[in-house]
Amino acid sequence: MDENLIQRLVELAQKYEVHDFILQDPSQFLFWYDDFPELKNPRNVECAAFVAAMLSFGNRKQFIPKIQGILELSLDEGGIADWCLNGAKNFPFGSKKFYRFYSYDDLHTFFDEIAEILKKSGSLGEHFCKIYQNEDETPLHRIVSQSFPKSAIVPKGKNSANKRVNMFLRWMVRQNSPVDLGTWKWANPKDLLIPLDVHVMQQAIELELLPEKASASLKTTQILTDKMAEVFPDDPVRADFALFGLGVSKNS
Repeated sequence: MDENLIQRLVELAQKYEVHDFILQDPSQFLFWYDDFPELKNPRNVECAAFVAAMLSFGNRKQFIPKIQGILELSLDEGGIADWCLNGAKNFPFGSKKFYRFYSYDDLHTFFDEIAEILKKSGSLGEHFCKIYQNEDETPLHRIVSQSFPKSAIVPKGKNSANKRVNMFLRWMVRQNSPVDLGTWKWANPKDLLIPLDVHVMQQAIELELLPEKASASLKTTQILTDKMAEVFPDDPVRADFALFGLGVSKNS
């Protein structure tokens, strides 16, 4: 890769990987429980992050209030983890759409599967860690997806980019970041994949990191991640801040 491009990507990552990044981003929900310290524990933080990641698609002005509404409903139950364990009883049931093509019943299936994992393993992190350490051949993003066989909300496509799962993993695994939590020290940032969204793809194509006709697929995600490892060898998904931040700034 051209040295000038490498330097530019490093500078862009430094510019956009700052705490203010969260202000209009779903990563703000990583810090939701800072305002409710009595509820701030790993189970709640992980579940809040996972719910936020899985609903982060479409228009931010639409999905961010949806995520916030769920977390607010759970406050009286001791936080999102216990709320799921108790059946999310104050969340409506029915086929009416909650957000885009997902109904209230779809969300209940999602919450129920979170509860099943919490009952079995205590936390999402503990659950994924056990599988990750016992199955060397299964990538972490696949482990997350396969842990939710019933939920339509969790992406499972074998060849899809799985952007939302990869974003969640970036939040939980990357350390020493003003944005990402990095609480899963058992996972290696080198194993993460770029969360491939529209902004990231557009900028990657514009910078000739991807071919013009590249599709949002697992193959494209892997190609871009491998190229970003040339820039950030120990932490390739740091490039997400550079590409995403550049894309948002151009479209704002």
